[in-house]
Amino acid sequence: MPLLVERLDRALAAFNWEVVFVDDDSPDGTADAVRALGRLDPRVRVIQRIGRRGLSSACVEGVLSSSAPMFAIMDADLQHDDERLPAMIERLVADDLDIVVGSRYIRGGDTDGLASRNRRMISRLGTVLAQRLLKAQLTDPMSGFFVMRRKAFDGAVRNLSLQGFKILLDIFASSERPLRHAEIPVRFHARQHGESKLDSMAAWEFGMLLLDKLVGRWVPTRFVLFMAIGGTGVVVHLITAALFGASSTADTGTFTIAQTAAVIVAMTWNFFLNNLITYRDRRLRGWKLLKGLLSFYAVCALGAVANVGVARMVFADQPIWWLAAIAGAVVGAAWNYAASMFLTWRR
Repeated sequence: MPLLVERLDRALAAFNWEVVFVDDDSPDGTADAVRALGRLDPRVRVIQRIGRRGLSSACVEGVLSSSAPMFAIMDADLQHDDERLPAMIERLVADDLDIVVGSRYIRGGDTDGLASRNRRMISRLGTVLAQRLLKAQLTDPMSGFFVMRRKAFDGAVRNLSLQGFKILLDIFASSERPLRHAEIPVRFHARQHGESKLDSMAAWEFGMLLLDKLVGRWVPTRFVLFMAIGGTGVVVHLITAALFGASSTADTGTFTIAQTAAVIVAMTWNFFLNNLITYRDRRLRGWKLLKGLLSFYAVCALGAVANVGVARMVFADQPIWWLAAIAGAVVGAAWNYAASMFLTWRR
């Protein structure tokens, strides 16, 4: 922290500035270290968040805590090119822009700080996906380094998803109007402190952000994932029912047994897949996984009863086994989603 503040002091010598560190109650003493700096330099502040996590939401809280008419978002790990801040601010003012983005992918920028070829490939893939969503042409929509006017930020903040750590993508996709923007080349330095956020959880958060911006205004993103997994559960359901003889009998009793077995197998399949994907940020492990499975069985019991009951009625009226099975599965889906959201994977 002291090194970053020292670098900011040099880079922003011609400006009045403050720096707000947002710390999600990290155990390494970050908040205390920043407070110590703040006692020596009143331009240094910290927001310590208890019980809340996520880089995007941290950025929003940091911006909202300040009265500055413009702000910069950057990491505290010295990867971002702080020496470029004056040029970014000057471009913002001179061209009357809403936002200036530090890009690694235009002439003069580089990606040296992406430690491996794999990270570069993932970054490029994320850029391609993000560009399909944006209302603007950006070479580096995955950048975490930009300068923005507070007024433009206020026009987007209430629509932000706050998913994951790609706040720039969220801002561009959430703005009520196209943002006047520019990019300037920056170097992405090697990380000096901390660890990369690029892991499977980060990939999940990025996917949730993209999905939210595509369909979130109409339906919850988790519901979309839950129903997609439910679709695979229908396939598992049909296979199980067929294996138990439902496809080769006209006997209602035999079909009922097959349908019941299929419901249990499909519920188990759906639980583990939802735990891995839909609720990855609340994923259950160890004994909580077993308790969660039992809870999922319990809260979906009513849905299962409705599933079997409706399927039985449909089959009794018209003995088409696959039609009856699908009808039962659809009836139970809405209940299963609502119950599991509030009871099995509750925060």
